[in-house]
Amino acid sequence: MSLVFLFLDGVGLGSSNGLNPFTMHDYPAFKAMAGGQAFTEDAETCRNGAHFFTSIDACLGMDGLPQSGTGQVTLFTGINSAQLLGRHFGPYPHSAIRGLLDGESIFQKIGRRNGRCHFINAFPQRFIDYVTTTNRWSSTTFMTTRAGMKLNSVPEILAQKAITAELTQDAWRTRLSLDVPLISESDAAERVIRATTEHDLVLVEYYLTDKAGHSRDAGLAHKILSRIDRFLEHLINRQEENGYTLLLTSDHGNLEDLSVKTHTRNQVPLYVLGKGAHLFHEAKSIQDITPLCVEWHRLFFGQS
Repeated sequence: MSLVFLFLDGVGLGSSNGLNPFTMHDYPAFKAMAGGQAFTEDAETCRNGAHFFTSIDACLGMDGLPQSGTGQVTLFTGINSAQLLGRHFGPYPHSAIRGLLDGESIFQKIGRRNGRCHFINAFPQRFIDYVTTTNRWSSTTFMTTRAGMKLNSVPEILAQKAITAELTQDAWRTRLSLDVPLISESDAAERVIRATTEHDLVLVEYYLTDKAGHSRDAGLAHKILSRIDRFLEHLINRQEENGYTLLLTSDHGNLEDLSVKTHTRNQVPLYVLGKGAHLFHEAKSIQDITPLCVEWHRLFFGQS
């Protein structure tokens, strides 16, 4: 039994008209998540046994456009960091709220219950050296190290125990000249599935969706979405056989509206497939996600 938490950066539910990449092409996994509906703001909440899909707030009661720093700290702690800070802030977690990731993160909350957590993304050693020197940690890398967990790098990729940002490892080969094999999105998904046999919570981060949104490039958006769609489709198809619960959400909108370069105030998707999906029916905002993940762990693993 394991919870696979798939965090898509910068993916909201946008209009069925206009420059919405989700309406420009067919993405089977995203359509399946929405219960056969278009992956837009018009999609109605779907409650079908172990399948749950809805939209939730990412604005956190604040004016302005949601940002990654405050959004991710809120998402991964259950504490409204935008209200604590008095504004949205990003892309990195502000120094005034970053400490929440060192004590109140989802890794530490589940870890205190003797849960086994794993951040499956890998990073080139040059990135790890850079953030260690500059202290410019992303929310996910900061909370991983503060929970006493090691960041994955080349050895874990070669051992097929981690995944790269682009899933197929081609960027590590072409841009970084690292000697790693080219793999498929399904291969990457299988690594996640194998990790569920050893961990109660497996976190997957896909931040290229946010980069594609900022680019306003429909071709790049299609490339990025096609990759994650194939990855997702494999995880969805293999979920029942392997018994994990799959959860997907985001920190703010962006990619769903290529008419603007900025983030959006659109609601973001919440998708859960598997045992315990009913626990998430009452989620209203990204602030609810970590507390509900802890409740999911309590339901299936008992009191700590």
